[in-house]
Amino acid sequence: MRGLPLADVRVVELGQLLAGPFCGQLLGDFGAEVIKVEDPGRGDPMRQWGREKPYGKSLWWPVVARNKKSVTCDLRTPRGQELVRGLIAKADVLLENFRPGTLERWGMSPEELYAINPRLVITRVTGYGQTGPYAPQAGYGSIGEAMGGIRYVTGDPDRPPSRAGISLGDSLAAMHACIGTLVALHERDRSGQGQVVDSAIYEAVLAMMESMLPEWQQASYQRERTGSVLPNVSPSNVYPTKDGDSILIAANQDSVFRRLAAVMGADELAEDPRYATHGARGEHMAELDEIIAAWTAGFSAEKLLALLNEGGVPAGRIYRAKDMFDDPHFAAREAIVHVPHPEFGELAMQNVVPKLSATPGSVRAVGPELGRHNDEVYRGLLGLSTEEIAALAADGVI
Repeated sequence: MRGLPLADVRVVELGQLLAGPFCGQLLGDFGAEVIKVEDPGRGDPMRQWGREKPYGKSLWWPVVARNKKSVTCDLRTPRGQELVRGLIAKADVLLENFRPGTLERWGMSPEELYAINPRLVITRVTGYGQTGPYAPQAGYGSIGEAMGGIRYVTGDPDRPPSRAGISLGDSLAAMHACIGTLVALHERDRSGQGQVVDSAIYEAVLAMMESMLPEWQQASYQRERTGSVLPNVSPSNVYPTKDGDSILIAANQDSVFRRLAAVMGADELAEDPRYATHGARGEHMAELDEIIAAWTAGFSAEKLLALLNEGGVPAGRIYRAKDMFDDPHFAAREAIVHVPHPEFGELAMQNVVPKLSATPGSVRAVGPELGRHNDEVYRGLLGLSTEEIAALAADGVI
């Protein structure tokens, strides 16, 4: 093993909630030193987010702030801004997700920051981006999901647009911001110059919308909500079992459908003109789903999955969290890790992805207590004395 691949990268994270901090989490997972700057006394609101709060503690915070260092600093004060500029002067990346213009009001515009650190990569995550008529507006993940197109096509056709169940827009913007940051760092190593990475939530969602735009531009075709099925792609649906479970079967490719028909003991389906080709199955989706559902209902979920897997037909359960803890594949690949936590003991969370063969990432620590690393960072990195740190704390700057 050659160690953590981003161990030589220092990130100053000024953002809060999810769109910026998830990018910081991804960078920290692969070894970047992520110094998270938080408001004194309050910290990132993510410290309070989440439905379940054992010991009054958020279960979301330990995940999104894992592998990070927490320092406090009041960015609304000149002394706080000066302090953060000192951190930025020694950083490779500045990560923020404030509304456009906020950094500029604090005397930290890209031009001002490049004057003290020309190699700095400035990663900015917002609802609408840094330019354009909507840029000054407040933009949350849900609005980006709506504008980017994913909300309209999510859910059942007879219901209003639905939420995916997670903060999809924020996470997509953070992932694209992470990609942009790594690209900018790579380019900086060639040119010696930093640049701005501008990640907008609505554009990150739009980037995932497949062929939606050319479908409308070329054919005036508007995608609609289709529930659990893929339009004109069959069979690809959720089917019932004898014991009340549901199994998702994806056998829409011609060769795979022939394997499904063989498993069902109904080879004639693969020869039937209504189902023999991809296009024909799409046209007769409803009746084919009825035939498959009648067959799957005769088996327990375990028996059905065994038959399908043996026959080479892609299929699987729709997992909940408790199913993941019991699955041998999750265990074999260490998809879930247990990390020491001061209140919870061992805290389970998702592991780092993707897996690298020589320099994999790791979860080394849960999200820290507020200001836990003030002394380490301000003394060790900026060289402040004990008296200076105490004075800043007494004045409420940190």
